[in-house]
Amino acid sequence: MPATQHRPVGLCGLGNMGAAVARRLATAGPVLGYDPDPDRAEAAARIDGVRAVPALDDLDEADVVVLSLPGPEVSVEVATRLAGCLRPGALLVETSTVTPEDVRRLQGVCDKAGIGVVDAAILSGVAQMAAGRATLLTGGDDEALRRADPVLRTLGARTWHFGEAGAGMAAKVVNNGVAHAVMVLLVEAAAMSRAAGVDPRQMADLLADPDAGLSRPLTHRLMERVFHADYTGGMPLEAARKDSHLAMRMAYDDGVPLFVINGAHTVYDIAAAQGLGRQDYASLATLWEQWSGRSLRSSPADSPGDGGAGR
Repeated sequence: MPATQHRPVGLCGLGNMGAAVARRLATAGPVLGYDPDPDRAEAAARIDGVRAVPALDDLDEADVVVLSLPGPEVSVEVATRLAGCLRPGALLVETSTVTPEDVRRLQGVCDKAGIGVVDAAILSGVAQMAAGRATLLTGGDDEALRRADPVLRTLGARTWHFGEAGAGMAAKVVNNGVAHAVMVLLVEAAAMSRAAGVDPRQMADLLADPDAGLSRPLTHRLMERVFHADYTGGMPLEAARKDSHLAMRMAYDDGVPLFVINGAHTVYDIAAAQGLGRQDYASLATLWEQWSGRSLRSSPADSPGDGGAGR
C-alpha cells in the first residue's frame, strides 16, 4: 500500500519509466516533476497530482527527490545541482540504472551538502511500475532507508535490501548481466535443439524443470556447494568438461554457431589444467576466488536485513 505523503516528492526525469514513477508517487501525494524536454513535462503535468516545474532548482520544495535519468553522468550532474539548492537533511533516491561507483560518486557530492542518498534500482519494467508491481533493489544506511521508506513502499510491491549505498545497483547490474548472457545461451540452446530435430518449445519446458540445466546450477551447485565450499562427490568436473565438449561438437556438426557455450568451455579447460578434474564441477568457482582474491563462501547471516523479504 502507498504511504500517504503530505509534502511534495520531487522527481527528475519524466521519460517512459519516469512517467510511470510519477503516476505511482502521485497515488500517495503531490509530486513535483522536472524534465528538460517540454513535451515530457507537459505529458506528466496531465497526471493527476503531478505539477511540472520549469527548472531543476524548483525541486527545492521537496524533502525527497527521486532520480529517473538516462545515464550515470547525467545523474551526477543533476545531483551536483540539487546539492546546491536542496535543504540539508533532504534525500535523493536514485532509481536510474548506474554502477555502484556512480552511486558513491553521487553520495560524495551529496554528503558535503548534508543530503542523504538511497539507491533503489528498479528490477521491473515500465508496465510493472505502472501497475504497482515493481521490485526494488536497495542500498543505503539505516537512517536514509527509514526516511525513504514511504517512497519505496509507494513505488515497489517488493523491496530487497543489499547493504550500503551502491549495493542495490550492484545487484541490478549483476542480474542484468546474467539475464543478457542467459538470453544468448537460450537462443543457442533453441538453435541447437532445432538443428538436432528437437522441438525448441519442448526443450524450453525441460530447461524450466527444477532438476534441469537452468535451475539446478543455481539452487544446488551455487547455493549448496559454492557457498559452502563443498566440492566432494557430485559430478566430477572432468565429466562436465566432456559434456561441454559434446555440446560444442554437436553444434559444429549441425552448423550452429556458439558463443556462450564455447566461452564457458574454456573455463573447464583451465580448471582441469589446475587439477580440479575429480572435484564436483562447482569447484570451478575456486578459479574466481584466486583471480579476485575474495572468498565466495556465503551464509544467511552474511546477508543484510531481511535478505529480500517483500514489503
